[in-house]
Amino acid sequence: MSDSGTGETLKEKLDKMDGHPFVTFAKPYLDFLAKGKIFGIVYLIMAVINIIIPFAVIYKTIDSGIFKYSEAKLIFAIILSWAAIAFACWIGFQIWWNRRIKTEQNTSYEFITTTSFSELFQTFGEWLGSFIGIIGAGVGLIAVIFLGNEARYLFGSIGLDSLDFGPLVIFIGPIIGLFIIIISRFLAEQLRLFASLVNNTKDIAKNIKK
Repeated sequence: MSDSGTGETLKEKLDKMDGHPFVTFAKPYLDFLAKGKIFGIVYLIMAVINIIIPFAVIYKTIDSGIFKYSEAKLIFAIILSWAAIAFACWIGFQIWWNRRIKTEQNTSYEFITTTSFSELFQTFGEWLGSFIGIIGAGVGLIAVIFLGNEARYLFGSIGLDSLDFGPLVIFIGPIIGLFIIIISRFLAEQLRLFASLVNNTKDIAKNIKK
């Protein structure tokens, strides 16, 4: 239907508005969502969290007042355990920081959300598995060496009650961590496999039509 004054159709008028700032000011944000870059923010947040964790642990430990009333061997064990936690967090920081580059490369895929989520899921599993394995073995070994049968008090004093398996945590921690890494990688690969199958099926369908 034409406009009586200019002869322009409604569609032509709407087409002219496509480049108007009123309808394009949100384009950078829409591109940000469409390309899956929001996943990159998650990686950065997790990387920062890994930097914060050691400071949060030492703050909680000092605030509890344990350094005032504990024996020298427990204080020394806590300090070494904090060093093990800081090392685990530094490894975790590198995992999240380096993997965000791979996530940015996923923007070339058709199924951006699926592939990006699979990478995020795998990274989280590798981080959690490494975190539990390093801390379990490191803190567990320190506890056994310095505290012997009183090793359980160390985990509670630094806020790691969930890893209080006694001396067995030296072996249980890495085993649990390894299984978490394997399972997360397996499930993440299934998501990527699904996306790849759908993509290949779509390409085959296009070739058949040609």
